[in-house]
Formats: sequence, structure tokens, C-alpha cells
Amino acid sequence: MNFGTLPSGRQVEQVELVSGRLRADVLTYGAIVRRLEVDGVNVVLGLDTIEDYLTRSRYFGAVVGRYGNRIAHARFTLDGAEHLLPANNGPNCLHGGTEGFDSRVWTIAGQSESSVTLTLTSPDGDQGFPGTLTASVTYTLDGDALRIDYAAESDAPTVVNLTNHSYFNLKGEGDVLDHVIRMDAAHYLPVDDDKIPTGEPAPVKGTPFDFTEPHAVGERYDGGYDHCFVLDGGIEVKGGGLTMEVTTTEPGVQFYAGGMLDGVQTPYGPFAGLCLETQHFPDSPNQPQFPSTVLRPGERRTSTTTYRFI
Repeated sequence: MNFGTLPSGRQVEQVELVSGRLRADVLTYGAIVRRLEVDGVNVVLGLDTIEDYLTRSRYFGAVVGRYGNRIAHARFTLDGAEHLLPANNGPNCLHGGTEGFDSRVWTIAGQSESSVTLTLTSPDGDQGFPGTLTASVTYTLDGDALRIDYAAESDAPTVVNLTNHSYFNLKGEGDVLDHVIRMDAAHYLPVDDDKIPTGEPAPVKGTPFDFTEPHAVGERYDGGYDHCFVLDGGIEVKGGGLTMEVTTTEPGVQFYAGGMLDGVQTPYGPFAGLCLETQHFPDSPNQPQFPSTVLRPGERRTSTTTYRFI
């Protein structure tokens, strides 16, 4: 169905997916998961109109890229060549730049009652990134789970880090400070004042970042989490009588508790939803000790993340 029209005149479509206990609405704009209902309760933050997504969104439900998270000083060097990116987050490049994948119209490449595949071509030099990149994301509802499959190919060496930026609230309303999280992550990435990793992963033991045992979001650190955790396994979130289990092939997850939502520029106030953005690490193009995000011609970068509801 038609969800709305962009100022350019391009149409934005909404696809409904259904399977078992789950129902989802997916937009071609930003490959956004606009609604995800579990037993009739919407557990993600979404907006009502395309105008809202143009003016009031904080990446709600979108696929961000070409590089999710931050690249320090909005630049990186690859094979001896420096590439300059838009600085849209202080001195850094965030989520692919000023016109990232979250603000593009993706193409429906295939769909069924419970699944849709969206594709996007990003030309060479797009937001400063080298190479023509072809990306795809497939959303599949399977009984009690939402599975997201990502893929990317490039005709020249580049970097890529795709993730979904959904904000979850398992109660469907209120804040998430009482959501309880258990995370198989013995290390996290300390950051500087610009939220750029300072170097090597640090142990979580004895810090507010230790979720190896269950803790409520608001129990420590004033709930102000916006950090990347090094995953050793899965994640479990409990809230509102619902449990969400997250598994991924990615090495890390950016846990953001939504503390910077303000309730004025968006319809949602602080801590209205939490993000679990499965991904490679922030600033990897400038930190060679991190798992590589380089994609070369002839390679196909794939990853899978599953959100299961119990």
C-alpha cells in the first residue's frame, strides 16, 4: 500500500508481514520497520506519516549505512587513499552521513506473506564512500521471531557496516528503564567525549556495563547507555511480561537506551525505547585492531540477526 509521497514526488510503499503471533509494517523509505506487533502489542517506536519520518525521526526502525555508528573525524584511509565524509555528529560521521541509507527509498525485490527483500544501490562517492555498493535487507517473520538478513557487494574497495536502528519497548508504552537485560558480553568499548572508542575492549566486570547477570536499564549509569559491547553470545531483554532473545552473527551490539530522545523534536521522550544495533565496531576503518569492515570486489558481506519473542 502507498504510505505517502516524498517532496521529490517519489512514492513510499508499506508492506505488511504476518506470521503466527507477529505482524510487521515495513516501509520502502529507509527500509524502516514501522510497527512490530507481538500478540497485538506494538513493541517498536514508529511514526504515523512520511512527513514525520522526514522531520521528527531519530532513525526510528531504519537500516543505517553505508556505515552504521560513528567514524572519527569524518574520514578514513583505505589502501593509501583518504576519504572525507560528512561530519553530521560533531566532528564525526554518524550512520553514513547527512543522507544515509535511512533516508533513501529502497526497492522491493521480492515479497511473500511473511517476508520482504529490499535493495539499494549506493553510487561511487556517495557521502564520500568509495565504490558502487549494492545492499539488500530481508525481513522475515517466522512464528515468534523477526529475522533480518543483510548482504552487500561493491565494485571497488570500501567499508560497510549495516544495522537496524529499531527502538524496542516490550511494554508498548512508557519508558524502558525497568526493562531487564542480560548480555553475553565480557567486554565493552570505552569511548571518549565524542563517543569514539578509545582503543582496546575493556572488561565489564566491576563496572555499570556488566550485564552478564540480569540488570534493569535504569539500575546503574542513570540508564544513559550508548556503548558498543563485544558479544560472546546472545542477549535477553525482559519487559511487560515479554522476553526478547537476540542472536546475531555480528561481533558487537550498540546498546542505546534512548536517553537523548527529548519528546519535543520527536513524539517520544527520554528512554521511550532501547536500541540493540547488532554490528561491527564503531570507527573500525580507523582502528585496525578491530574486526575489519573492509569489503572488496568479488566479496559478499552477509550477516543475520534474529529477535525472538517469548
